[in-house]
Amino acid sequence: MKPSDSTIPAPNTLPRTLIADLPSRIGHEVRLQGFLHNVRRLGTLNFVVLRDRTGLAQVRADADEMAPLTGLPDESVLEVTGTASAEPRAPGGIELVTPRFFVLAAATAPPPVVLSRRELKASLPFLLDHAAVSLRHEDRRQALALMAALAEGFRSTLRELGFTEVFTPKIAAATAEGGAEVFPLEYFDVPAYLTQSPQLYKQMLVGVLERVFEVGPVFRAEPHDTGRHLAQYCSLDAEMGFIDTVADLIATAREALAGMMAAAAARIPGQEAVLMPDPLPSLPFWEAMTVLEAAGVRQPGDRPDLTPAGERHLGEWARAELASDFLVVTGYPQDERPFYTHPDPHHPGYSRGFDILFRGLEIVTGGQRLHREADYLRVMAERGMDPSPFEAYLEAFRHGMPPHGGFAIGLERVAKQWLGVANIREVTAFPRYRGRLAP
Repeated sequence: MKPSDSTIPAPNTLPRTLIADLPSRIGHEVRLQGFLHNVRRLGTLNFVVLRDRTGLAQVRADADEMAPLTGLPDESVLEVTGTASAEPRAPGGIELVTPRFFVLAAATAPPPVVLSRRELKASLPFLLDHAAVSLRHEDRRQALALMAALAEGFRSTLRELGFTEVFTPKIAAATAEGGAEVFPLEYFDVPAYLTQSPQLYKQMLVGVLERVFEVGPVFRAEPHDTGRHLAQYCSLDAEMGFIDTVADLIATAREALAGMMAAAAARIPGQEAVLMPDPLPSLPFWEAMTVLEAAGVRQPGDRPDLTPAGERHLGEWARAELASDFLVVTGYPQDERPFYTHPDPHHPGYSRGFDILFRGLEIVTGGQRLHREADYLRVMAERGMDPSPFEAYLEAFRHGMPPHGGFAIGLERVAKQWLGVANIREVTAFPRYRGRLAP
């Protein structure tokens, strides 16, 4: 039978069984639906492996039972009815016998990569070019499941801490972070930008709900072609009012990260345990510079910022010296932080901003914000900023705002470090970076 002659199954009152539920159905007739993962032929016996969202199932079939699958490429969509039988050598210890196959959708060409192999034998650009199919591989599917678990861990933790989820615009008249790394666009004949972050909106909403969070895309016109940058990524943002010190923000960020780590471990067990002390170890920025200079990673007189090499070294240092996969670096130079960052009055030239490194990569940026209108007007004047595009933002401070602050977590970066992969594009379904706009 040719694939185009696919048989449409007769109406079936038997409910669909997911592969993960087969252990409870041994001895019963079941109906599976999924993708043709591969076929193994051993003499007169054939072993068809079916895949659904929950796992793999083996179907044992003789030559006559295999007739509907003649010439059918892998990844065709099948329905199989048969009896679930215990078989220790089969995936999950169960196989289907006396099967009846129905082709729901025949693939018209073999997949560009062999999805039944343990590892995908292709370059990352090739896999991204064929993401519609390569994402079906277990490793790629696992990364997407991890991202979902991390996001849900963030959401559930912050809800428990009294935060309300909000949804802010992704097109704005002004940039939150400043700089040139923005995507301009025309909005009904008016210049606008894709938002670099929900920063300005979440601060305004502190005056409404006090504690808010958002999970959503942000856009950075990053010119870098590296394994750690994306032009669009998912940001996990939180902002909270009525804080006493920046330590309140760091403690909340730790709670969020702990919830994310727990959710990830529950979804994908077996990974290396994450070392996460409570509280997280912390190092002032100027002391971090001293550590890097002592190791020869940084030279005196270098620009006061953490390079990727510096982050990696601090990650190794924290694990060796502090038994932690996390390190908080506090008190960044004020000139290196956005205009809304609160200065540290005890250390002139430094701010109440912080980053959190996870296994040697910055995954969190946060800090206390200015909360008085006069301070904003002064800082804008000092930086040569026109306050008129920020009028709606400044109105919130004109009518009273509590001491507040927040942080943002890069979801893809957390997933990358948790899985230990080399490139952030490996955990992103359809990554956007310089040179890639499709698929």
